[in-house]
Amino acid sequence: MYVGTLSFDLLLGDVRSLKEKRSAVRPIVAELQRKFSVSAAEVGDQDLYRRCEIGVAVVSGDPGHLSEVLDRCERLVAARPEVELLSVRRRFHGEDD
Repeated sequence: MYVGTLSFDLLLGDVRSLKEKRSAVRPIVAELQRKFSVSAAEVGDQDLYRRCEIGVAVVSGDPGHLSEVLDRCERLVAARPEVELLSVRRRFHGEDD
């Protein structure tokens, strides 16, 4: 069993309140979950309205498949025009950990 995680640090565009932040972040999280069957959630910077941290986790029996799914998730978030991707942190956990 292999577990992979991504942590996205995002800068949101024209957002002036936490309510506007939720309306920008919620569709990204939902699309990640729907398209790739991953666990995704806003995991940090909840009190800052222009910054967001989204976490993604995937479990797979094949490390190649795991890497492919994480690559697709990263491309999806990077392609969103309403956010600027500041950084991505990727971690793998395998059977030897």
